[in-house]
Amino acid sequence: MNPGESTVDDAPVAIPITGELDLHTFRPADLGELIPAYLAECAARRMTSLRIIHGKGTGTLRTTVHGLLQRSPLVASFRLGDETSGSWGATLVTLRP
Repeated sequence: MNPGESTVDDAPVAIPITGELDLHTFRPADLGELIPAYLAECAARRMTSLRIIHGKGTGTLRTTVHGLLQRSPLVASFRLGDETSGSWGATLVTLRP
């Protein structure tokens, strides 16, 4: 490899499971796998309250996230954040126990 060249590493990246997922660092194309996998991992750790930060923007990312949440059997409910939890730039998720 020559100086200045870089390689693309497609290896999976470990995401800390904290109950808060910030999507600003992910590509929208990754959400179809990322969101269900994150929900499953949170459920396996018996976490029931999550926050997904999608940003305010045009609403496209929020719509994608909400569609994935609606289809997940792990999700009991979800709603937009309030003034202390990110407003409409974040979604609060409750997983089934």
